[in-house]
Amino acid sequence: MTIEPELCRVEDALGILVGKWKPIILLHLLKKGTQRFNELQRNMPGITQKMLTKQLRELEDEDIIERVVYAQVPPKVEYSITEYGKSLEPILAAMHDWGTRHVLHKQERLRGEM
Repeated sequence: MTIEPELCRVEDALGILVGKWKPIILLHLLKKGTQRFNELQRNMPGITQKMLTKQLRELEDEDIIERVVYAQVPPKVEYSITEYGKSLEPILAAMHDWGTRHVLHKQERLRGEM
């Protein structure tokens, strides 16, 4: 590995991605495209309105997602991933693949202990 620990930017990346819901929000937007707030909330049972709002705002502040408000009654708000945010797709895929392998590793380890 060529990364110097004292110059490592992993902490910066994690600061943007860390949170139970942020990766899930990003995966929904990457897979399904633009979605309204209620669509996102329906796709993530267990997330509160307050938490979804907070996570979306943080991702918007980092230019990972875009929020578009339409001037109509009732108000319509849509969220989509930015071109910059799409650069996270291979990182999320790698994290998913590693997580899958890790679960299998733990299962194999537990079977070996029995």
